[in-house]
Amino acid sequence: MSDQDAIFEERRGAMTGLAYRMLGSRADAEDVVQDAWIRWRGVEAGEVANPAGFLNKVVTRLCLDRLKSARARREVYVGEWLPEPVVDDDHERLGEDLSVAFLLALERLTPLERAAFLLHDVFDLPFAEVARTLGRGEAACRQLAARARGHVKAGKPRYRPSPEEEQRLTGAFLAATMSGDESLLRGILAQDVVLHADGGGVVSANLNPVSGLEKAVRLLMGIKKKWPAPEGTTARLARINGAPGIVLSHDGVVFQTMGLEIADGRIAAVYTMRNPQKLARLNS
Repeated sequence: MSDQDAIFEERRGAMTGLAYRMLGSRADAEDVVQDAWIRWRGVEAGEVANPAGFLNKVVTRLCLDRLKSARARREVYVGEWLPEPVVDDDHERLGEDLSVAFLLALERLTPLERAAFLLHDVFDLPFAEVARTLGRGEAACRQLAARARGHVKAGKPRYRPSPEEEQRLTGAFLAATMSGDESLLRGILAQDVVLHADGGGVVSANLNPVSGLEKAVRLLMGIKKKWPAPEGTTARLARINGAPGIVLSHDGVVFQTMGLEIADGRIAAVYTMRNPQKLARLNS
């Protein structure tokens, strides 16, 4: 491996993590990193004084270009858009702050706000380097990051459940939804629980978030009654975007993931991914 190759490989995880947070798609993030590799191979060895800064700049600008078309696609997206799930050990390669709530908070930012915030607050780049990356002045980048910070703060989990609590609630949720145990569900869901789902218009899923215990229980019981899991479905507990979750498979093919957000000893949110395109990586 050449020195140039080694530099790129050393930065691959950070670049993929940045691109995933910018785009909400692991597949798109990997495409961006591949494009960055092509740009990097076109640079003469020793020509770049700050390889990390150069690669951050390339990845960020490639992401900003992709976000233009991504935003147009999401305007006509069928139902609620959720980020592609990151399952189990894959999370460790991309770093912390990958919760679905956090990624959805990033979605509410403008592309430049998102970039400034991520580069400075998540990847610890000084504002001078952020400014060079975005082609803006330092003061403007500080303002972008400050505006973003207020929006993102609300999306960060403020409660850290213990591993025992995670395992207990995740196991109970799996048992309740698979068996249709309404009383068990009521005992583990928060009063203001929110159910999110992404079917992408390809498979059935609730089109809008469902809020409140009563509505959530009715929906989950209705799904169990009308659309039960296929015979032979297997379920396993997993880490989804760094949080407890469940992966459902049939004949070896993953068809659904459910990430759980826990707060104060109850399940506060469920993020169900059913869009086959966003589950493709788990089946490759």
